[in-house]
Amino acid sequence: MHALWMVLAAFFFASMGVCIKAASPYFTSGELVFYRGVIGMGMMVWLARRQNISLKTQYPGMHAWRSLIGVTSLGAWFYAIAHLPLATAMTLNYMSSVWVAVFLVGATLWNWRPTATDTRPPLQYPLVATIVVGFLGVILMLRPNINENQAFAGVLGLMSGMAAAFAYMQVVALSRIGEPETRTVFYFALGSAVAGGAGMLVTGVSPWSDWNMLWIVPIGVFASIAQLCLTKAYAQAKTSRETLVVANLQYSGIIFGAFSGLIFFGDHIPLMGWVGMLLIIGSGIAATVLRTGRTPGDGSH
Repeated sequence: MHALWMVLAAFFFASMGVCIKAASPYFTSGELVFYRGVIGMGMMVWLARRQNISLKTQYPGMHAWRSLIGVTSLGAWFYAIAHLPLATAMTLNYMSSVWVAVFLVGATLWNWRPTATDTRPPLQYPLVATIVVGFLGVILMLRPNINENQAFAGVLGLMSGMAAAFAYMQVVALSRIGEPETRTVFYFALGSAVAGGAGMLVTGVSPWSDWNMLWIVPIGVFASIAQLCLTKAYAQAKTSRETLVVANLQYSGIIFGAFSGLIFFGDHIPLMGWVGMLLIIGSGIAATVLRTGRTPGDGSH
């Protein structure tokens, strides 16, 4: 059942991406982040009451940092979805597992001090290889799809994956000190509403019509449902092997995104782009497997 919950989470994240892309011609990324945050807050307040969980926290600083990096990832991802094929934007965001591997390798190099008997850094060279393959996949995927107007969106898509990796590590830290997922998601939604509202003060509020506003509610609802499904997936994964299966099934979201882009938006991805996408998925799975023994657990937006 834990595997099914993760597949459902991936499906709802992809569905959120469809709504974001459909709404992006009418609303700025800041507005979409704001509305997603407000709706998410409402759902988490309702859920916290049902679960009899207090939303007060003893770790406001940790939640503030998690919200800051999470909102940075979310805003960059929303912008990428608006300006890139849906599958491309989702794949770049799912680079977070590869970025975690980059951070692990970077930390190893930073902390290593050569000695007479240890002249080479204790790197996990298979992990280094997955990083190289992952970024090769990025090059293959972006090269046939990116024009000059989309280059900035591609950079932001990569940034969204990097920030998501930081957010993942902060979610792990919050879970280890006993913070309930509902509370963590609530403060992330609060941060989204505050950041998005600040952006709206600069860009203004887009006009609402009778039909374009219909995309707003599903964005927040699908995102909240996806996070709850993801939480259930990890909660029901009782062994390290089950946790590994759950972590790798998140990549089914890329498949959902690819077919959604083809069906709803007519996105065209050349063969080179599909190869790059497969390389990124493979490197992400390999990075997750290789690092399992070092950093248990997982997280997401």
